[in-house]
Amino acid sequence: MQFLVSLDLSVVNVGLPRIAAALDFTPVGLTWVIHAYALTFGGLLLLGGKAADRYGHKRVLLIGLVTFGAASLLGGFAEEPGHLIAARAAQGIGAAALAPAALALLTATFPTGRERVRAFGVWSAMNAAGGAFGVVAGGVLTEYAGWQWVMWVNVPMVAITLLLANRIAPGPSPSRSTRPDVVGAVLATAGMTLLVYGIVRTEHNGWTSASTLVPLTVAVVLLLAFLQVERTTERDPLVRLGLLTNRSVAGANLFNLLLGAAMASAFYFISLYLQRVLHHGPARTGLEVLPFALGVIVGSVVAIKLGYRFAPRLLLIGGGVVTASGFGWFGLVDADGTFLADVLGPSVVTSIGFGICLAPLVSTATAGVAAHESGTASGLLNSSRQLGAALGLAALGTTAHHFSDAPTPAGLSGGYALGLALCAALLLVAVLIAGTVLPRTTNTSAPSAQHERNT
Repeated sequence: MQFLVSLDLSVVNVGLPRIAAALDFTPVGLTWVIHAYALTFGGLLLLGGKAADRYGHKRVLLIGLVTFGAASLLGGFAEEPGHLIAARAAQGIGAAALAPAALALLTATFPTGRERVRAFGVWSAMNAAGGAFGVVAGGVLTEYAGWQWVMWVNVPMVAITLLLANRIAPGPSPSRSTRPDVVGAVLATAGMTLLVYGIVRTEHNGWTSASTLVPLTVAVVLLLAFLQVERTTERDPLVRLGLLTNRSVAGANLFNLLLGAAMASAFYFISLYLQRVLHHGPARTGLEVLPFALGVIVGSVVAIKLGYRFAPRLLLIGGGVVTASGFGWFGLVDADGTFLADVLGPSVVTSIGFGICLAPLVSTATAGVAAHESGTASGLLNSSRQLGAALGLAALGTTAHHFSDAPTPAGLSGGYALGLALCAALLLVAVLIAGTVLPRTTNTSAPSAQHERNT
């Protein structure tokens, strides 16, 4: 399941320039091909996780798979921007159901010990494998079969996953004490949608214009209302606010928010740099992004080995520093660069650091969470990653465009370099959070990992 979600996140990126030309997207409108998916995915993940806890993890997973596959099929037939954006939003709805349900099943199956470290390491590797296949398939399909296939490629993947899902155990018994908090889900999704919309509007209107301030203000009001509903609702809250007082849960999700913002933005900038500055075609770009995805697999394997000896907090700090270093290296790209000199090296460094972070991040975010809240905790983690991706891409993409001197290779590369340098800054903040917020010991791994070394 994680392979499928990761595939869809990466397969579209390489095809963005061809999609823009085929459907006549504006530069800002093109980012909504990603925003539409990220916002419905991120905004509804909490509801998806709660639904999985209430109605059964396996049942919700299957519903999500069917929704995701149908949306992918329809998206390939899009004839104008609105059609594709609507299909991407529907994909996000399906992913919001299947992702937390799948992760909750994994958490329940491997609650502690070395098996948990190994399981989350494999989960991270599959995440990277999906990304690797996505960047290659996206480039090849876009160039030789048409951009529509970046949507249609999901259909056979969904069919295979549905067959495999029938062999999965149902997981913990569902809890149906009260009705789910639909109002909270609506408020959270609407608030985050308006927040990203307001940020994107700065592309043409600036931060102080009414067309920017109005949606941002309404977004803040909606999000505050969401918190009030969660605190006072008589229904089963979308997120029990007490869950966020768990330092592992809170710290991991803050780290994840910043990591998602940086990674989504970096993929966007590098894909555009290779195609618009170095003038490489989609298929070649897909192959050139492949080392990044393969590096994540290497980092995930390293995380398994280190996870038997060191606590997740140390792995997050170390992996975050390595990832930030790679982003800083990426920030040196220029118009006269080449793939070998300016992209390959930082891709390897960044991806290995990212891979080291993934497994301990998931393990930490679900540490000490009761079985009946495992879906909620999984949804919260996925939500923070996707909301971070949407907000990061909106903010950093707009900033990079503002600081591009002209639509020339030199002007574009200057904006992309700035955006990538800001990604490094986000990771350094994440490292600070890992060092100050996360507890020094956890109960998520083998006994030897519960005592941190070198602290």
